[in-house]
Amino acid sequence: MTLEDVVARAKVKQGIWEEEIRLMRAKKFSTICVHGAYTKREALDNNHGAIIEPVCSATSQAFGDSDLLEAALAYKASAWAYSRIANPTVGYLEIMLSMLEGYGTNLKTTACCTSSGMAAIKAAAEPFLTDEKPGKKNIVSMAQVYGGTFQLFTERFARERGVEVRWVENPDDEGEWAKKIDSDTRFVYGESPSNPGIVLFDIEKVAKLAHAKGVPLITDSTIATPALCRPLEHGSDIVVHSLTKSMTWSGRAVDGVLISKENITSNVLNADIKRDFAGWVKLWPLRDAGACVSPDSASRTLDCIRVLRSTMDLLSQNTMAVAEYLENHPRVEKVNYPGLKSHPQHELAKRYMRLVDSGENRFGHLLSFEVKGGHAAARKVLDRLNFVFSATDLGRIKSIAVIPTISTHQQQGEEARKIAKIPGNLIRLCVGAEDSGDLNAELGKALG
Repeated sequence: MTLEDVVARAKVKQGIWEEEIRLMRAKKFSTICVHGAYTKREALDNNHGAIIEPVCSATSQAFGDSDLLEAALAYKASAWAYSRIANPTVGYLEIMLSMLEGYGTNLKTTACCTSSGMAAIKAAAEPFLTDEKPGKKNIVSMAQVYGGTFQLFTERFARERGVEVRWVENPDDEGEWAKKIDSDTRFVYGESPSNPGIVLFDIEKVAKLAHAKGVPLITDSTIATPALCRPLEHGSDIVVHSLTKSMTWSGRAVDGVLISKENITSNVLNADIKRDFAGWVKLWPLRDAGACVSPDSASRTLDCIRVLRSTMDLLSQNTMAVAEYLENHPRVEKVNYPGLKSHPQHELAKRYMRLVDSGENRFGHLLSFEVKGGHAAARKVLDRLNFVFSATDLGRIKSIAVIPTISTHQQQGEEARKIAKIPGNLIRLCVGAEDSGDLNAELGKALG
């Protein structure tokens, strides 16, 4: 058998699986969450009939002959080959996530899983900073982003590589975005809702501004998850998630993902890369960087995603009840939660955040609130909490509270925290699945 025959046979087999995946994409969101790319044929033909995706923890997969080995490692035939590049368990997760982010659209989407959320952000952003295009490089980002993202942009990109970072301090101001995006901008970045200020940005408007300059929009949608918002359908080119958070609500995995649509906008990348950006990142830059996710982590994330829609529905309703309680508490200055009518972006949130397949607004399970009495008072409240954990974490099935200025955004510095509007008396609260009445009693005791 020739090498060409081997490639042809592999393509036929891959084509059968792709057709099954295409049919699954037409199912409802919850059905995709349960089954994803792991079809009955895939189970029977490749996994001894196991009804749940097996954890393929082997470092590599063997080949029956040298022709298939050669074709696979030249990326001419689809095969798992080596787990740093492609692993079956990770592959099932990637295809499922690409389905969920593209849900309800005709977009062709692909995904690349990484070892963490920060690895996903770095893998998504770095290819656009190539030196092949002349001119001074700049990136435009809203200032209200996760502390790790802020550090990546200011330390790794700006200080170490000389990339200018242009911070948008008021994401609601379309003119500020427009003023800062130009032909030397390599990508535009937004986080919606943001951590910890719970700020949104108008994805459609910012995408149009970016695309007018030939620039891609990268959106961090970790807090919303695809159950509440899918930025690709609103114009984003690439979506990133820390899967460690709400998508793996069990708290038993650290992983991330970047998902791209077909033919992203970019004035620096070639047509082949733009056609399948996430697939290219997976097979080339990430292969060399080695920031792959473990099969065990992928499996745990898959298990949590199976009930993603119902989980985000429950947690969102819990958070709404807690936000309303805090808003009326005399020891609280301000509550940041887009479900509240008092939130300045409530109408924008109503447009973008809806429980998939229902049309009902749900606003996620992250809020923050400012305690009267300043930073010292906020510390006392945090220390008085009983069953609510204090940790630099969010997205858990258990409620978690933290003061960002001394934790997640500590290294950002006071001046930068002012730009991002993160005061010292701010407590970030990720609401879990506990009874909302018990949570409110716990918070009331701590505040009292």
